[in-house]
Amino acid sequence: MVFSSLVFLFAYLPFTLLVYYLVPRSGRNIFLFIINLVFYGWGEPKLVLLMVFNIFFNYMGGYLVDRYRLNQKKKKLFLILTCALDIGILAVFKYTGMVAETLNMLSMLNIPELEISLPIGISFYTFQTMSYVIDIYRDDAPVSKNFINFGTYVALFPQLIAGPIVRYKDISRQLTDRRETLDSFTHGVKLFLVGLGKKVLIANQMGTLTSAVFSTTDENGVIGTWVGIIAYTFQIYFDFSGYSDMACGLGNMLGFEFLKNFNYPYISRSITEFWRRWHISLSTWFREYVYIPLGGNRKGIKRQILNLLIVWALTGLWHGASWNFVLWGLYYGVILILEKFVLKRFLDKLPSVLQHIYTLLIVVFGWGLFYFTDISELGSFIADLFNFSNGLCGSQALTLILSYLPLLITAAVASTPLASRLYARFRDRKLMWIPETLFCIVILALCTASLVNQSYNPFLYFRF
Repeated sequence: MVFSSLVFLFAYLPFTLLVYYLVPRSGRNIFLFIINLVFYGWGEPKLVLLMVFNIFFNYMGGYLVDRYRLNQKKKKLFLILTCALDIGILAVFKYTGMVAETLNMLSMLNIPELEISLPIGISFYTFQTMSYVIDIYRDDAPVSKNFINFGTYVALFPQLIAGPIVRYKDISRQLTDRRETLDSFTHGVKLFLVGLGKKVLIANQMGTLTSAVFSTTDENGVIGTWVGIIAYTFQIYFDFSGYSDMACGLGNMLGFEFLKNFNYPYISRSITEFWRRWHISLSTWFREYVYIPLGGNRKGIKRQILNLLIVWALTGLWHGASWNFVLWGLYYGVILILEKFVLKRFLDKLPSVLQHIYTLLIVVFGWGLFYFTDISELGSFIADLFNFSNGLCGSQALTLILSYLPLLITAAVASTPLASRLYARFRDRKLMWIPETLFCIVILALCTASLVNQSYNPFLYFRF
């Protein structure tokens, strides 16, 4: 278990920032490397050994690929060995139980299902280290000649446990030559608090509504079931985009600049556009390291369709060791294929409002596939979406909807760029720092009060 939210906010983070700026610039990466491992290993020190091992063998893999860059066979061999070890470790920790369960279900075998705890964020840092070695192989990134700098990159605590997936080539220069400024730090504080507000004030409340609705699925009625999955739609967006904002804000405080991971995906007018706006770092990773190496769209339509299905099956599997995630990934793969080859001309002729409704319906339904890991529960959920024999809206569901209606409306508005556009219009005003400061104080106070009354409630993407 990582630090509780309050310990992180009022102990770990202030201590880290204070010491970081007191340490001479030449020693800051050393300090970050150590404090990153403390952060990751809090509560489960044994996970630090796995992290250090991952850093070491990928550092050596990158070194050997670079060392033999003129020897194509050895260069490729070390790339394959390093990536195979990365994938192997990820598979053992994440998918052993799924494989055993599936084999038991499909045969008369009785393979014991091992209880292996999933290291937090292993999918994120595994993809980061793999991209490092692959980019060196491609001559797209410089090799790291300093183990501490490379370790700092892999274990950097702002984005370590739930992304975004940061590629080494995007921050290699920042690791050795970053300049912390007051403007960057101030921007980072504001961005961090926005992300914290998204998580604590919206995502957590939407999660409470989702759990309350789906605890009594047979009594919700059609409207209650739809509102339950809409609440989850808001929960997962504000949870994950909130963490990404916090990660980018923390990075700014330390002098780093991470690429944006979300760009208001719920305003999209097609599923293609949605996946250009949602979890951008993951989509970019699969495009550059799976889709294009498979041949992309260069080997004919049939091969392109196969490549897309492979990529989206893997995207679903990346999210969790359960077949509903694979189904969720293939669901999007099929829709994207249909949009590309069949629906695009038709969609382009529709009014933008209808394009938007079409996209939201597909996305909301897709989050149902994502939410229910039990296939029988998933089937019941899909039936309840359209089963009017259960009524239009159950009394308990109606009470919940009415009590959460203001927050649902707030979440809907906050998932659009309206607030950021209003802020952009006024942010250069002379006294704008006053309402900005008040906003930050209010958000911090509200989040602190909320966290005091909450039990441990990690980000959803910690489990990935």
